[in-house]
Amino acid sequence: MVVPGAHSLSGGGTAAAGSRPRPERLGRIIKNRWLYVLLLPGALYFALFKYWPMWGIVISFQNYQPFLGISGSEWVGFEHFRRFFTDDQFWTLLRNTSVLAVLNIVFFFPLPIVIALMLNELRSGLYKRFLQTLIYVPHFVSWVVVVGVVYIFFSTEEGIFNQLLAQLGFHKINFLLSKAWFPVMITAEVIWKETGWGTIIFLAALAAVDVSLYESARLDGAGRWRQMWHVTLPGIRGTIIILFILRLGQFLDTSFEQIFLMVNSANREVGDVYDTYVYMTGIRQGQFSYSAAVGLFKSVVGLVLVLLANKLAKKSGEEGVF
Repeated sequence: MVVPGAHSLSGGGTAAAGSRPRPERLGRIIKNRWLYVLLLPGALYFALFKYWPMWGIVISFQNYQPFLGISGSEWVGFEHFRRFFTDDQFWTLLRNTSVLAVLNIVFFFPLPIVIALMLNELRSGLYKRFLQTLIYVPHFVSWVVVVGVVYIFFSTEEGIFNQLLAQLGFHKINFLLSKAWFPVMITAEVIWKETGWGTIIFLAALAAVDVSLYESARLDGAGRWRQMWHVTLPGIRGTIIILFILRLGQFLDTSFEQIFLMVNSANREVGDVYDTYVYMTGIRQGQFSYSAAVGLFKSVVGLVLVLLANKLAKKSGEEGVF
């Protein structure tokens, strides 16, 4: 049955339904205006320092000349990428960077999880906060200071560690000039400086685990170890996977300051990585387009790894990053 005027009413209703969300959305914005004001500095930061500089990757396809600018520089397509991939240095950089990246993932990434689990088992709140503060502190120490301390401890002649080895009757080890010890020293410095800071997110994830699950596990006779294995770890598994995926996005990224300060003529063969190479070619030799191509290659590798890891995580039933 057709109701007279139904079409006009329906049309009016549709128009009303279409126009209703806008005032509601505007109302929500006005209601939460202070939250948007708080959001503004963060949004401006990402817009100015993260998204706007991405425009600069254009120069990796040009022979960029600073006095001509991006709009006036000559386009050369993938010429810089071809030059980089056919350079003998490419494989050396890939090997050195990959070795450090794998060592970081194998030895550094699990440590914050282990430390967070150990801190979570402490019953004394005061002792727990003291240890947390103690292990956070190295994060705020600059790499210049860290490398200076390493030189004090591990130099051949005056190093405290080598003096101890000599007193115990062992041969001194030239840690700072050794190619074999370079990756070990770099990884150990990262572990000492960043492990405590990395526990923050895992401690927050542990705090969100449902306490009733522990009570149920205790009623079933589970001890501390079984509670950790069957309740705690599954409770933070999603956080671990997300942070692992994000870590893969930085697979070829190394700390430039740390590597630059630790590299010398004796260990340069294993110490040169993409970050130091970009600095040497881009800043010191003025090859801006070539160094931009190297940097873009790193970013593409990180993006591919993130996409693959995210897809695998979703296939295994996890949420993933997106």
